[in-house]
Order: sequence, then structure tokens, then C-alpha cells
Amino acid sequence: MEIAGKVFVVTGAGNGIGREVALRLVAGGASVAGVDLSGPGLQETRTLADAGSRYSSHVVDITDRDAVEALPDAVAATHEQVDGIINVAGVIQKFVKVLDLPYPEIEKVMNVNFWGVVHMCKAFLPVLVARQEATIVNVASMGAYAPVPGQALYGASKAAVKLFTEALYAELLDTGVHVTVVFPGAISTGIAANSGVALAGDDSAGSGSYRTTSPVEAGRVIVQAIEKDRFRATIGPDAAAMDRLARLNPRYATTLIARKMSDLLGESTR
Repeated sequence: MEIAGKVFVVTGAGNGIGREVALRLVAGGASVAGVDLSGPGLQETRTLADAGSRYSSHVVDITDRDAVEALPDAVAATHEQVDGIINVAGVIQKFVKVLDLPYPEIEKVMNVNFWGVVHMCKAFLPVLVARQEATIVNVASMGAYAPVPGQALYGASKAAVKLFTEALYAELLDTGVHVTVVFPGAISTGIAANSGVALAGDDSAGSGSYRTTSPVEAGRVIVQAIEKDRFRATIGPDAAAMDRLARLNPRYATTLIARKMSDLLGESTR
């Protein structure tokens, strides 16, 4: 898809990967409707974008179905059309085992990561299928295929996004809507702080020694995936390597991740 002249709705646009996607789209000549819970974050993105009427801010809780269902009309009122949605917004869970994870935390993670994506897709699908060409990009995670101890519900929510997105691809084959699922590895964003999770060391990776990919690079990969109509994309060498390993030997991949990331739970894994 040629992004210049198109209108994209980007969730999580107030910071991190979502902001970088929005900025790259604007730089490529597109218009962006930024969606986020944080009004100040969206305002900062607007300032950085410096795109005038080609950028609009929408403070919306994507777990609120009614609020999301009002978005298509709100975006159309500003930009006249919608050519794509990019669902980036997400949260991680507290780094504890399922045994110790309270139900409110489980519900929060599923509501944001899975239901937020479903709400956005359901709200915008009628608009997108009416376009000659459109796109849906849903951001899953390396955790969807490489489970991390202490992030079981996060991984499950992202695995749900993966399958949901792949099913959308199949259902929309005979339309002009392109569908892409993206699997970031460890990205140096503030997702932990934004999720209300305290981590030792680098909060973006869960470990100060873990190599991360920049949000700028993540934004580049996602926009390139849109331009090339890719079915799936990984972000970072960790996501690419674990993608291959998880297919070849899923049990070994799971054990390897458990051993490398066991310090997140303050214990060793034999």
C-alpha cells in the first residue's frame, strides 16, 4: 500500500512504538488519528509530528466498546476517510506466576490486549471493507510463540491476537483489506511503567543485560510491512530467532526462555 495521502488510525500513539509508527506515517505523507488513554502523550506526539491538520488526537479507552464504536465517525469528521488501523496499544502483567496472579490483573491484560484489538477491528471493518484498498495491522508479541515465565496471561492475550489476525486475513482474502500481524521482541519502551509494573533494571526488557530494539526501528518495520502488504513481520533479532526456534523445537524454545528469563521471578529454573 502506498501510504502517502492515506488516513491511518494508530492506537497507543501517545508513546513508544505507537508514537513512532504515527511519526513515520506522517513523515511519509499520510494522515494519522492518534488514539491513546494519555492526552498529554498524544499532545506530545502531535508536537513532534508537526503535521497540522494531518494529525488528530483522540483520547479513548480501547477497552470501552461504546467509545471505540464512536471513533470511526470522529475520525471521518476530521479526515473524511479511514484507510487503515494499526493496533499497537498494549500492557504487560505483573511478573508473577499464574498461581499468584489476581483476577483483576488477568482481566486488565485481556481487556486491553485482546478485547481492545477486537473492538477496534469490529468498529472499523465496515469502513475498511468499503474502501478500494485498506489495511489492518495488529501488534502481537514474541511472547505469543515464546512464552515468558511470569507473563503467561500477557502471552496468551497476544497469542489470541495472532490467531484472530490470521483468521481476519483468511476472511478478508476476497476484499481489498490487507491484514498483517506483527511480533515485536524486547523493545526499549516504557510499557512496564505504563502497565503499572515495577521491574529491576531496564523496564523495557525485564533485564538490564537483555539487548533491546529501539521504538524507532519498530516503527520502521511496521510501516514497511504496510507498504509491502506483508502477512507477518518480526521486530528485532530476538523475535526472529525465537520465531524459527519455536517452530523447529517448541519445547526447547520454551525451556530456553524459561531459563534465561527466570530472574524476573527471582528464582532459578533447572
